[in-house]
Amino acid sequence: MPNKETAIKNSTILVAYLLVVWGFYRMLFKLPEEVEELLIKPVLWLVPVAYFVRKERGSLASLGITLKNLFPALYFALALGIIFAIEGALINFIRYDEANFSANLGQNSFIFALGLSFVTAISEEITFRGYLFNRIWHVLDNEWKANIITSLFWALTHVPVAIFWWELNLSGIIIYLFLTVIFGIGSAFVFAKTKNVASSVLLHVLWSWPIVLFR
Repeated sequence: MPNKETAIKNSTILVAYLLVVWGFYRMLFKLPEEVEELLIKPVLWLVPVAYFVRKERGSLASLGITLKNLFPALYFALALGIIFAIEGALINFIRYDEANFSANLGQNSFIFALGLSFVTAISEEITFRGYLFNRIWHVLDNEWKANIITSLFWALTHVPVAIFWWELNLSGIIIYLFLTVIFGIGSAFVFAKTKNVASSVLLHVLWSWPIVLFR
């Protein structure tokens, strides 16, 4: 882990970069989901993370990419997963303004859609929980303060999709962002308990899957 000055500097730069660059991307472009999640997001999210980790002379373990505590990580994720799957269904209701439980994967197969969910989760969880939360926690030396700060920034990166893609009304945006913060807190919580980003990735998939399926 880098020294605290370096950690907070790099974290601040990364957050500002994501809010500006990802925000403008969401506002200006709307590419097919598979292109966005398999190509655009890994480049825009993970490349900067890799740059900072290399600059810090850090390891993959500093991002929670490790085999240590793998099974506890999966147990924690599954334990909270049911709760967040319900929350994901609630976000789906807010998004479409109706309880439509007919699965809709478009032209994609179930396996492809599930794989896409994992790819999305890997990009976002390595960035926010593996890098940002881990380093802000290191700087503040307080898990819950770091958790809340990271979760608020996590929610802010979802503002553009709520406005420009889903076109939610004000109340819908507020509820969606609140639920996104709650998920962020849960994701950082399981990461803090296991130090393994696999827990956050699996939890993310369980949270997002109702949004993918029931639309």
